[in-house]
Amino acid sequence: MPILQRAGAVVGGLIALVPNRQRRNALINLTLYAPDRPASALVRMRDRSLRELGKTLFETAPLWLRPPAEALALIREVRGSELLERAPGQGLIVLSPHIGAWELAGLYLSTRGPTAIFYKPQRLLDELIVDARKRAGARLAPITARGIRVLLSALERGEFVGILPDQEPREDKGAVFAPLFGVPAYTMLLVNRLARRSGAAVIFMFAERLPRAGGYRIHCLKAPPGIESEDDVSAASALNQGIEQCIALCPEQYLWSYRRFRRRPLAGRKLYTGSLRDASAIEIARRIKKPRS
Repeated sequence: MPILQRAGAVVGGLIALVPNRQRRNALINLTLYAPDRPASALVRMRDRSLRELGKTLFETAPLWLRPPAEALALIREVRGSELLERAPGQGLIVLSPHIGAWELAGLYLSTRGPTAIFYKPQRLLDELIVDARKRAGARLAPITARGIRVLLSALERGEFVGILPDQEPREDKGAVFAPLFGVPAYTMLLVNRLARRSGAAVIFMFAERLPRAGGYRIHCLKAPPGIESEDDVSAASALNQGIEQCIALCPEQYLWSYRRFRRRPLAGRKLYTGSLRDASAIEIARRIKKPRS
């Protein structure tokens, strides 16, 4: 793992060195996250985040392919583990944003009890991904109506349900615009619907990568109040607030290159377009954040 993480950091450094869309998109998102920071600080943070992304890419294969006990042995600490405790018959929705080693977070969850994980089938390597995520006993529920029924049934049996909450949902699915870093983000309502129908509690969990290949730290955090609200915007806003709280603990390990704000409200300015220069990316983001007169 130390060798793989060093190699990943080198590849991530190369991505940060040459102008490309991943580099530009990460800088745009980081500027939305911290618009008041100097441009030089934003660029340094972008470069660190891309090195962490390289580590994520290189460490995924061993986390998928190693026996579960070997992968889990890399966990050095679990903070907030009491949040995973629940009364008999009570389900728990566990939200894992794209921070650090999210594959390890899912693996850890599935060892704590029966677990159903919501996932998007992939064109490439889908069989490998499914086998890797199932090897500790988790059931995979595809992003379909049938998959949602699997999740609801799991909650009604008092099981865990794992969901990646920071992906942009399809337009034909239940979603609303809600603030993320103060910017409207098209946000899923699935978590709200599952929580209200099942009565299950909601928490956040992610696996932070420790320095110098020192293993991982699992964080479990309470979900902000309102995530089960009957008001859609309030519920989606609470969901995004929980994601922000997770990111604040180790911002450099978030997947900043993901085009989280690709879909914009009506008449909203497009974000991920234009020049690949750092100055242009920062200017685009700051223009979005600046209130209109």
